[in-house]
Amino acid sequence: MSRFVDRVVIHVAAGEGGNGCASVHREKFKPLGGPDGGNGGKGGDVVLVVDSNVHTLLDFHFRPNASATNGKQGQGANRDGANGENLELRVPDGTVVLTEDGKVVADLVGEGTRMIAARGGRGGLGNAQLASKARKAPGFALLGEPGERGDFVLELKSVADVGLLGFPSAGKSSLISVLSEAKPKIADYPFTTLVPNLGVITAGATVFTMADVPGLIPGASEGKGLGLDFLRHIERCAVLVHVVDCATFESGRDPLSDIDALEEELAKYTPSLGGDLTDRPRLVVLNKIDVPEARELAELVRPDIEARGLQVLEISTATREGLRELTFALGAVVEQYRATKPKQESTRIVLRPTAVDDEGFTVHDDPETEGGFIVKGDRPERWIRQTDFSNDEAVGYLADRLARMGVEEVLVKRGAVPGAQVTIGDLVFDWEPTTPAGIAMTMTGRGTDLRLESNDRIGAHERKALKKARRLPGVYDEDDFEE
Repeated sequence: MSRFVDRVVIHVAAGEGGNGCASVHREKFKPLGGPDGGNGGKGGDVVLVVDSNVHTLLDFHFRPNASATNGKQGQGANRDGANGENLELRVPDGTVVLTEDGKVVADLVGEGTRMIAARGGRGGLGNAQLASKARKAPGFALLGEPGERGDFVLELKSVADVGLLGFPSAGKSSLISVLSEAKPKIADYPFTTLVPNLGVITAGATVFTMADVPGLIPGASEGKGLGLDFLRHIERCAVLVHVVDCATFESGRDPLSDIDALEEELAKYTPSLGGDLTDRPRLVVLNKIDVPEARELAELVRPDIEARGLQVLEISTATREGLRELTFALGAVVEQYRATKPKQESTRIVLRPTAVDDEGFTVHDDPETEGGFIVKGDRPERWIRQTDFSNDEAVGYLADRLARMGVEEVLVKRGAVPGAQVTIGDLVFDWEPTTPAGIAMTMTGRGTDLRLESNDRIGAHERKALKKARRLPGVYDEDDFEE
């Protein structure tokens, strides 16, 4: 048996970018072929897509974790790694995406509407892309970026023009079944409607949809009954209809008290999409007038309800009396609402160029460390994530990039001294302004950088000498080649 689920929490993880490749072209009779390391592939995105064939969030209830594939690592011979595949998650029309603290991220309405929930990480550049006049054969490549991760709340809010409200067994399901082709469950006991039902209704040239939500009781906005779970399905409705049972035999209930109770619950409910439900146009439907006592009661309370400024219609779903008048009355209100609604514009691409005076980073004092600083900015933090700190040449390249960006200059202006603690992203280090950012840098062995004090990496020329020495018996002395 299928279940209706209209609220879930999902955990999404985009794919990680592939690492770049550090490779040197090797070919017979061409010992110095130059760098040919390819770039890493981009990680896959996690995308939410509206699909009209999906009507519930049930799949996410059982499988809340969604992960896209990672990008592949670059290879030699200038071969770039493959990009990770995007993961598309199909959601129903009317799905609202929220953060865990209730902030609306996106309102997904309309077939094909897309939202990138998590972006895949960028692939790292290979050493072929990093080559320059100063570094003709870089001995390093950039690492791939990690993909975005996040937790989101998905809420399904029905896309309907008319919402039916009423106490249990007021006749809402019967009304939507006779006005449309919907087949809701109908029985002679309360709370037969456990999930929202949608029906399409035609009134002349006007076609609109109607939503029937489970019955409300006093305290529904506070979690009593089923009302709190399904009040969200009437947030988009253009008009709300109070379906009042005039044939009830419950003590202490009458049409006026039922309307007052429902109005109080609407006033207490706070829609996540904004606005106020009490501001929506409302009609009152006095149902079950096929019962003589109910007809008399409807005629008695009708003047009092109309005195509140509410339009009143008397119907019977059993004999279908008054249904035609109700259909056209609802169609007129819906048309009026659509006429006042601003015209939907096509999606436009918005370009936000970086300001001329935008340095791309900011430097703040570290509140937890005296004399420390925190550097914030998308590019510096991305460069930190892409650096292989086990490679001295890669660290030197990072220092050059930060210096060219002006980070060292700003740190000096803010009073940074050698040995000051500096934090960029997840990296904490002691700042030493002795690493210049000169373009005409001293050429060193691959993977090394003489500007860095701690450099215990064996260079290529030393490895070559060791290799030759090992081939001469009795001549090799390891101490002769120690740094």
